[in-house]
Amino acid sequence: MNRLFVVKKPIFRTSNGYMGYVKRKYNTKKVGFSGTLDPFATGCLIVATGQYTKLFNYIDKTPKAYKATLWLGVNSPTLDIEKVDNIQDIKEFNIKEIKEILKSFIGELTYYPPKFSAKKINGKRAYELAREGKIVELKEIKSTIYNIKLINYNHPFVHFEAKVSEGTYIRSLGHLIANKLGVDGTLSSLERINEGKFFYNNEKALNPLEYLKIPTNKYLGDDEFIELGKKLSIEYFEEKEDGYYLIITKNFFSIIEIIDGEVKYKLNRQEKFKEIN
Repeated sequence: MNRLFVVKKPIFRTSNGYMGYVKRKYNTKKVGFSGTLDPFATGCLIVATGQYTKLFNYIDKTPKAYKATLWLGVNSPTLDIEKVDNIQDIKEFNIKEIKEILKSFIGELTYYPPKFSAKKINGKRAYELAREGKIVELKEIKSTIYNIKLINYNHPFVHFEAKVSEGTYIRSLGHLIANKLGVDGTLSSLERINEGKFFYNNEKALNPLEYLKIPTNKYLGDDEFIELGKKLSIEYFEEKEDGYYLIITKNFFSIIEIIDGEVKYKLNRQEKFKEIN
């Protein structure tokens, strides 16, 4: 069964571990997801089954939006509530100051990802090394903060919403906000609202053609060549520039790559979406 949909990952479950539940619910063996959420995070997680697991490289998942709660005066090496090691009483801030500091982060942001993250160092996850007590040295990364706004400030908790580029670490963003306020801080809650046009809607099956970020190309030859997976010649395509393209026939869709005048299938003969849930 081919299916693309959004689940709402619960708290204290790993994204990968939650796939066991998805497999049982939909009685399928092949399941994949995109955009790992931390165990303590909840919300939008894009899931696919069957051949649709091959679509993740071609779907539009930006910008992403999150709701988060920053707990001021609290220190945790994981930058969330997993390993809180110190809690201090701190002065209450002026709400205007908090709004100004949040606004200052809009734009391109250069920072270090959390040491307890899924980033790989010499083939091993950073969080695995950190949990072993080993030194974790990560390179700086860049993210774009498209928008950030204060939802509520109930001292010592700052509730905010941020719209960001793919690959942004909201835990690090929370830590940087606390630093600008001159105090320790860690996230006590995190929820992903959406990834691009992907929102949670009771796991409704989605039409992948509405979420692909690649352009459509027109095949001028016989559709049967594509539907049977036969070798394709570039002379029969309207667009001949290198790149990935979506090809739609009467009953199916395919994804191809044109490179140096050659045409290669990346995903072929996928049946068109039908309104079945």
